[in-house]
Amino acid sequence: MMSDYEVAMSGDSSAKDFFVKFHGPENSPYAKGIWKVHVTLPANYPYKSPSIGFCNRIFHPNVDEASGSVCLDVINQTWSPMFDLVNIFEVFLPQLLLYPNSSDP
Repeated sequence: MMSDYEVAMSGDSSAKDFFVKFHGPENSPYAKGIWKVHVTLPANYPYKSPSIGFCNRIFHPNVDEASGSVCLDVINQTWSPMFDLVNIFEVFLPQLLLYPNSSDP
């Protein structure tokens, strides 16, 4: 599923809490950046969205500077079981970094 990504399990014994090494999208101010993204899957995943947050600092209007939480409608409000983690790391997060929405912090 996420074979192209470096994934590290958290200290928790659950497979529902882990970290993903995420590279910034090409042709963006984040292109050479590498971030550690914390992923927590809820008990009713994929029917409920995962919790996604940047562990290391990233300056972006749709990422909470203090907590690293991602403000993205498709993850927080319009999630569907059709989506999966590959969608998050290959589509949603790159699009967020390429096209910030300063009116929806």
